[in-house]
Amino acid sequence: MDTTSSLTNHFLIATPALADPNFRRTVTYICEHTENGAMGLVINRPLDLTLGEVLGHLDVPTPNPQIAGRTVFLGGPVETGRGFVLHSLDRVWEGMQQISPALAVTTTKDVLEAIADGQGPRQSLVALGYAGWGAGQLEAELAENAWLCGPADEKIIFETPCGQRWEAAAALMGVTIAQFPDQVGHA
Repeated sequence: MDTTSSLTNHFLIATPALADPNFRRTVTYICEHTENGAMGLVINRPLDLTLGEVLGHLDVPTPNPQIAGRTVFLGGPVETGRGFVLHSLDRVWEGMQQISPALAVTTTKDVLEAIADGQGPRQSLVALGYAGWGAGQLEAELAENAWLCGPADEKIIFETPCGQRWEAAAALMGVTIAQFPDQVGHA
């Protein structure tokens, strides 16, 4: 796969026709897409879990109630006990994977400790689990019209209210997702 066909740093927007309940009305940010498959984080599926609760399980004190009260997201159905921090690229963290000039993903405790202390990345989204596709699987789903795909926008990830991200991501592509048909056929 060449870099022009990679969907890294793109949004996958579930169409209303997508039957998989794991991805109904979701926006997934693609962190990596190669010939071996793809990995991404759902950015609009909040859990009934706060960052303070997650950090408490890791014995990381969170003295700031605003930070402790932040929402944690279900990043996808794979490895839901594993944490991911999608964040702005303000500095280098242990185990960080740069995705774009502005974004990275980190899975190590040091970034969580820094967030708890108020010294973390300027912008971040904490997720449990991820979305994964094997070689050719995502391409097949795209061919079946299960997803809309377009370039990602950090404002949607970090600034748009969670309940509006699905529609906002589709609007980036000029699509009013609410008017999209529930069943998509092939011509």
